[in-house]
Amino acid sequence: MKITVDEDRCCGAGQCVMTAPDVFDQRDEDGIVVLLDPSPPDDRLVVVRNAEAMCPAAAITVEPG
Repeated sequence: MKITVDEDRCCGAGQCVMTAPDVFDQRDEDGIVVLLDPSPPDDRLVVVRNAEAMCPAAAITVEPG
């Protein structure tokens, strides 16, 4: 899978970090998402898809492959 984040859309809610802390983090200064692993293993697909779905700003995109 391939993950992309749109930092301009991110509102800093942190749902992604709570859902998949090994894939996402937040900047200390403003809470904007930091992508730790743009291509995590396929066994993380469910939690990454959950993070994508829970993002209130729709700032996370997950592509298969």
